[in-house]
Amino acid sequence: MNKYMAILFIATIFSASSQVLLKVSAKEEHKSWIHEYLNWKVILAYGIFFGVLLANTYAYTKVELKYGPVIDTFTYVFVMLFSFILLREKFTKGQLIGNLIIIAGVLIYTL
Repeated sequence: MNKYMAILFIATIFSASSQVLLKVSAKEEHKSWIHEYLNWKVILAYGIFFGVLLANTYAYTKVELKYGPVIDTFTYVFVMLFSFILLREKFTKGQLIGNLIIIAGVLIYTL
């Protein structure tokens, strides 16, 4: 794995963490509808998304395009893991099977 593929992989971790941050904000009660969108969690999450966009754009200049979407599918796996660890959410048998299929697909594609 070269450093540009590592950038793509790390960007998926940041993307998943920002999605979890948005979910945390969505679960909270807010004073008004404007506070739902203008609070530090939402602003930080979209800032992270913007950083991921820049990192992906940079990494795609050096990585073959066929590997980008494959690496990006790990976002689903990380969202499930972060939700389980940080939010104490239970995942279903279907979610677990789906994530195992994603991992198996990535391994088959890259080997």
